[in-house]
Amino acid sequence: MIATILLSFGVLFLAELGDKSQLMALTFALRYRWWVVLSGITVASVLVNLIAVGVGHFVGAALPTGVISLLAAATLLGVGLWTLRETLPVTAPDDEPQIAAQPKSRNAFLVVLSAFLLAELGDRTMFATMALATNNGWVAVWIGSVAGMVAAGGLAILIGVTVGKHIPERFIAVCSGLLFLYFGALTLLEAFAHGLGTPVAAALALILPALAGGVLYLLRRRALDTAARRSVAEDRAAEQISAAPHEVQ
Repeated sequence: MIATILLSFGVLFLAELGDKSQLMALTFALRYRWWVVLSGITVASVLVNLIAVGVGHFVGAALPTGVISLLAAATLLGVGLWTLRETLPVTAPDDEPQIAAQPKSRNAFLVVLSAFLLAELGDRTMFATMALATNNGWVAVWIGSVAGMVAAGGLAILIGVTVGKHIPERFIAVCSGLLFLYFGALTLLEAFAHGLGTPVAAALALILPALAGGVLYLLRRRALDTAARRSVAEDRAAEQISAAPHEVQ
């Protein structure tokens, strides 16, 4: 059993290195508290690997990966758009444009959990777990695969927390949103455009975040220009009010 746990741990940890799930963990760690991200990854890993070992050991059949990929892409795109929306300036009546408030821990946990759960379903790591469970004890495979996935996610979180201390919050939020849009577009292309090949799909997936970045820049520029014009109008009004008593005299 110990040998199977170690084997599963090694396979899943190596499979997660450089995978989109690890990049998602790093991205989430730049935006949310590390323990919230780690908790979401852990719960998602427990669930998805339980499904994987169950299918591999008891059923021996694959899940409907097309539908799962569609749901995963929709979730990633939704998280990306939500994150970018938070970066738009929120202009208060008597204040400068500010970034939208960060989601509460409970909402962040649900976002991380749902994104990882759907992203891992039908992923290569899930199929690796299924393959291990067909010839080994499913309990040991489950324990090892969960530990390997969480360890890879923890490594990404550590990098994200370390890097995030030296990067402005708004820049992190914009990069995070664009990265999730890229993952969502890439997931769709890999699932429904098999003939493109990975390099071509990776290049085409860049179109969506590029367009989103351009739109975000225009919206932000428009909001800042509006705030600047309002500030100038308020200054002129204040000057007229201050000059009014002198004109009466």
